[in-house]
Amino acid sequence: MPLSEHEQRLFEQIERSLAEDPKFASAVRASDPRLHSRRRLLVAAVVIIAGLALVVYGTVSKVPLLGVAGFVVMLGGAAYAIHSRRRAQSPDLHVVGGTTSRRTRARRSSSFIDRLEERWRQRPEGDR
Repeated sequence: MPLSEHEQRLFEQIERSLAEDPKFASAVRASDPRLHSRRRLLVAAVVIIAGLALVVYGTVSKVPLLGVAGFVVMLGGAAYAIHSRRRAQSPDLHVVGGTTSRRTRARRSSSFIDRLEERWRQRPEGDR
C-alpha cells in the first residue's frame, strides 16, 4: 500500500536524520548480518575439522572414547553450521542501508496457502 504524502515526507525526514548521524551509521555497519553469518560458518568449519582430528587421533591411539567425543564435536559443528545457514537465509535478516534483495524460494507446487496468499494480493483496492 503506498504511503500518503504526509507519511512520505516524514519517512524522508527520518532517513535524512539517520543518514547524517555518524554514530548510527557506524553501529549499522558494525552489525552487518552477512558478516556475522560468515563468521558463524567459519567457526562451524573449524569445529568440524577439530572434531575430525579428534576422531582420527582417537582411532590411531586406540582410545574409542576420544573418537566418540570427536564424532560428537563434529556433529555439533555440523548442526551449528546448518543452523547458521538457515538463520542467514531467513527473510527477516536484512542489511540496513544495503542493496540486498529478498530471496524467494522456487515454488514446487501450488499449495492451499500459496493460493490464499495470491488471492489476498489480487483482491480489489477497496477491500483493503
